[in-house]
Amino acid sequence: MKRVSGLAKQAIAVAAFAVAVALPSGALDAQTIIDEWASVPAPPAPALKAAKLEPQTTALLVLDLVKQGCNNERRPRCLATIPKVEKLLAEFRAKNMMVVYSTYPSTKLEDTLPQVAPKGGEPSVNALANKFVGTDLEKILKDKGITTVVVVGAAAHGAVLYTGSDAAMRGFNVVVPVDGMSAESLYAEQAAAWLLANAPTVAQKVSLTKSDMITY
Repeated sequence: MKRVSGLAKQAIAVAAFAVAVALPSGALDAQTIIDEWASVPAPPAPALKAAKLEPQTTALLVLDLVKQGCNNERRPRCLATIPKVEKLLAEFRAKNMMVVYSTYPSTKLEDTLPQVAPKGGEPSVNALANKFVGTDLEKILKDKGITTVVVVGAAAHGAVLYTGSDAAMRGFNVVVPVDGMSAESLYAEQAAAWLLANAPTVAQKVSLTKSDMITY
């Protein structure tokens, strides 16, 4: 193994110094996102798109709209989404379209708010944020020939984000009415909407919309 001569070491040091000088200020000591948090501007809002649904191949996923999480104390914004979800449910049921519910551990289906409660044996799953994990949700949907899911519920940055994202990665088309999702804060809803509209792989399968922009 060859030794590096004194002159060679000196040349290496000079070259390293030259690279350091040429780099933009701060590049060698880049700040983390936490350091730069306050200086990050919000990106433009994602565009909302009209959504035309095919009744035979579309299901509505009503996620975690239970009294424990959708109330004035914990998540008052959730209550504002209930009339929108109620309207979607009425439209889906009028067209005999599939509706699937979810709850999370420590809650049960009977805890669903009465305005948007299941009817007639509509299927349900119980899981944490991603409703595909540890459940037969994918089988429930595929057994009925479902290729598109409309995702509403709470929390935007929990069940809606993770179930919607995983649905996209599993090949489903995903429609998310932003007036049908909620969180504890505006920032959480904003972050969820941005990720659904921009995340790699996910964005290609997700359409953000509003309930009154949906047709059949």
